[in-house]
Amino acid sequence: MVQIEGKYKLEKSEKFDEFLSELGVNFVKRNLAKRVTPVVTITKDGDYYVFKTETTVKNTEIKFKLNEEFEEMRADDVLVKTIITMEGDNRMIQIQKGDKEVKIVREFTDDGLNVIATVNGVTSVRFYKRL
Repeated sequence: MVQIEGKYKLEKSEKFDEFLSELGVNFVKRNLAKRVTPVVTITKDGDYYVFKTETTVKNTEIKFKLNEEFEEMRADDVLVKTIITMEGDNRMIQIQKGDKEVKIVREFTDDGLNVIATVNGVTSVRFYKRL
């Protein structure tokens, strides 16, 4: 079983600008988002997971139970309803429902974390190296 908890740093990013554009993020915020190197810390507190994302521009945090819908303020300041489920022992599937539906698949490996985010058929793939 792959360890989910840990600290991860963005190492590689593909089609992130296209994804953010399709999401409706403005040019200035997209350019800021593309220039930062997020560090994601994942911890577990009882039945809750906590995802903290830290950058030089903005920090975000979500705390959730698997299979339970919750409200999330996305990094682009849009409030959405979110549910995160577990697939197998190394994949989390997140669905955000708001102005547009976003699907985020997180695949945990011994090396790190692959994040595949899709909105309206536009997909971004980002790799975070385990620290």
